[in-house]
Amino acid sequence: MQVQSNPGSTIAMAFDECIANPAEYDYTKASANRTVRWLCRCKEEMQKLNAKSDTINKAQLLFGINQGSTYEDLRIENMQRIVELDLDGYAIGGLAVGESAEDMYRIIDCVEPYMPQNKPRYLMGVGTPLNIIEAVSRGIDLFDCVMPSRNARHGHLFTWEGKRNILNAKYTKDALPVDTECDCPTCRNYSRAYIHHLFKAQEMLAMRLAVMHNLYFYNKLMLKIRNALDEGRFDELKERLSPVIDKRI
Repeated sequence: MQVQSNPGSTIAMAFDECIANPAEYDYTKASANRTVRWLCRCKEEMQKLNAKSDTINKAQLLFGINQGSTYEDLRIENMQRIVELDLDGYAIGGLAVGESAEDMYRIIDCVEPYMPQNKPRYLMGVGTPLNIIEAVSRGIDLFDCVMPSRNARHGHLFTWEGKRNILNAKYTKDALPVDTECDCPTCRNYSRAYIHHLFKAQEMLAMRLAVMHNLYFYNKLMLKIRNALDEGRFDELKERLSPVIDKRI
C-alpha cells in the first residue's frame, strides 16, 4: 500500500491472489478467503497512510477485488464479504486469464447483482472491443487492458469494420487510411500501404502510428458508449457494433 500511496494515484488496488485457470474448487475457496484477509489489512493500512501529514493524496480511493475463479457460489460469497467493508469501488479480477468469453460473461452476470449500484465497477484486464460492450451491458464502468497497444505493435489494428492485420500482403498498395471512419492522426496522414511498409521494414514508426490509432479507437469507443448510455440508445449501439467490431477483415 505504501508503494501505491507514494505516487498519489487516485485509486489504489487491494492486494489479491489472481489464480490460474482452471483451478481446483478447494484451492479457489482458500485463495478467495486469503484475498479478503489481505483486503482488510490493506484497508487498515490505507487509513493510516491517508492520515499522515506527508501523504501526497490523502483522499486516495481503495478498490477491493472480487475473486473466485469460475465458481459462481465462491464469487458471490466473496463479493458479499468485500461489500461489507464499504470500499470506494469494486473490481472483478481473475477473468480474461484463459476462460471462455461465455464463462467471463456468466461470472459478471452472477456477481453484478451483489455489487453496490452507487460505487464504480471495474473489470480488470479486459479486453477486446466486444468484451467491453458486453461488459458495459452487464453493468461494468471501468476497464484496463494492454490489448490496444500490444496488438498494435504486432500490426493488429481495430476499426469500425473489424480487426485489420496490416501485415497482410493485400495492403502493400492500399492507399486508403487504416479506417475510413477514423479521424485519428494516423488515419488522417498515413495510408495502409505506408504503415504496411513500415512494419515490413521494421521501422519503429510503424508501432508508434499503430498504437496511436488503437488508443484513439478505444477512446472513441468509450465516448460512443457513454453518449449512447446518456441518450438511452445503448442497446441500439450494441446491436449495431457487436456483429462487426470483432471480426477479422
